[in-house]
Amino acid sequence: MPHFQGDEAKRYDSNIIKLVPGYELLHQLTAAQLVTLLPDESTILVIGAGTGKDIIELAQHNDSWHFVAQDISCDMLNIAKLQLAHHGLASRVTFHYGALSVLDTPVDAAICLLVMHFLPDTGEKHALLKSIHRNLQPKAPLFLADLVSPETQFERESQLLMCRSLGLTEVGEQRMRHNLNHEFYPLERMRLAELLDQAAFSSANCYFKALGFSGFACRAL
Repeated sequence: MPHFQGDEAKRYDSNIIKLVPGYELLHQLTAAQLVTLLPDESTILVIGAGTGKDIIELAQHNDSWHFVAQDISCDMLNIAKLQLAHHGLASRVTFHYGALSVLDTPVDAAICLLVMHFLPDTGEKHALLKSIHRNLQPKAPLFLADLVSPETQFERESQLLMCRSLGLTEVGEQRMRHNLNHEFYPLERMRLAELLDQAAFSSANCYFKALGFSGFACRAL
């Protein structure tokens, strides 16, 4: 799993919008549902918090929400700390650097966006979902979005074409092709349903679909 260090961490926000069609819409839809579901004083766990962009957007919707920002990249979290302080949000965020498996903080909701496809399905995906579940209150929602297995023979080519239109360079496209074949571990929807069931989550509803990426909402049982 990449740790996004150094220059890669610094360029993350400018690069990711070229790699994920509908990136901004995914986050807007996730935020809209959290606003609908969560009361004041809720705590939201953000897995793979990165540079803090997700938290900055969510914090605008409710002044009383608190956040737990988890990431395995120290460089990404350092950027997040600066960004959140700049927006006056530092006091509303608890930072957790390192594996989620050692976190033990009851939360009212969790988001895990564009993280799980980095983990092979050899126990790592299951372990991540179990760690998320352990920190969620009963019936708390989880919003999960990732690269998924293509549903048509042309979906990956369409995905790359869309990325080029978003500004991805030829070199970037070559790297993305390599990652799609060798670095990412997308799931079929049925396999995701199995993993969620094994980790004691409800059936997932798809709330976002943009070529190779899908977003799902479920609840801890």
